[in-house]
Amino acid sequence: MNKPDLKSVAGNVAVMPDPASNASTEVKGTLNWVGMSRIHQPLALRDNGRVHHVQSRVQVYVDLADADAKGIHMSRLYLILDEHADTRPLSLAGFKLMLKSMLQSHSDLSEKTFIELDFDYYLRRPALVSEYSGWNSYPVQIRGTMNKGVVDVELSVGVLYSSTCPCSAALARQLIQEQFDTDFGGQESVAPAQMREWLGSEEGIVATPHSQRSIAKLKLKLDDRLEDFPITHFIDLVEETLKTPVQTAVKREDEQEFARLNGQNLMFVEDSSRKLKSALDGDNRISDFWVRVEHHESLHAHDAVSIFTKGVEDGFEPTP
Repeated sequence: MNKPDLKSVAGNVAVMPDPASNASTEVKGTLNWVGMSRIHQPLALRDNGRVHHVQSRVQVYVDLADADAKGIHMSRLYLILDEHADTRPLSLAGFKLMLKSMLQSHSDLSEKTFIELDFDYYLRRPALVSEYSGWNSYPVQIRGTMNKGVVDVELSVGVLYSSTCPCSAALARQLIQEQFDTDFGGQESVAPAQMREWLGSEEGIVATPHSQRSIAKLKLKLDDRLEDFPITHFIDLVEETLKTPVQTAVKREDEQEFARLNGQNLMFVEDSSRKLKSALDGDNRISDFWVRVEHHESLHAHDAVSIFTKGVEDGFEPTP
């Protein structure tokens, strides 16, 4: 059996059909976005001078501004993404360069481009008291657009925390007071040892306030002067502001400290929102923000929600 002539095979590559470039379209018209979604791409990201590896789900698009063109060159978008991901850790400047490269690859067809990176961001977190630690996962999204030379980059991040209801805490304290009156109301005084034993008993502490797992979802417009992605910075900002982030490795002393922190940081959804708004207002790494705070109620079947923005002109709209 004769083997194929490699030269003739190679020669055929140059004349392979390309309908997207050579064929005309019967129905003409422009399209807002054309591209690919759900691309699985390993990435190395620069975060405050450190390199962080993630497994990202990616969307890449350009518009089809040429009404006569059959279509875009999707392989160009994919190869540019892979080249940038494989060459060096991705900085904010590198992300902007990738947007520019994708648009230049379609200079005869397109006027704008869009990239979205979606991934789980893992940070190792120490326990509150013990020597242990564990991994927390944070949903992160980076979105960028380039349109007529103007580049916008948004960073979104979600941070879980615990919120204890101030109303529930007050009602629980009232029940404990009433139980105290029932158990000791006829006595002129109570010995400290007897009081201490009562405080440590289920009969004495007859009620506890309810708390719920909660989440702060931040969408941030990054300042143009930044070099790296400030992902860890904003996760830390939320956790340090609210004081009660969810935990990883937990021993009894850690759980006790978590209970203390919840008791010292009672908050309605309005309280946590105002604290976060104050913290974000003074941060020069961002020019605008949109935040949705959700308290996933343990008392109700519905959630308590607050939404707020920085309130800058032509900035984020306070839409749900």
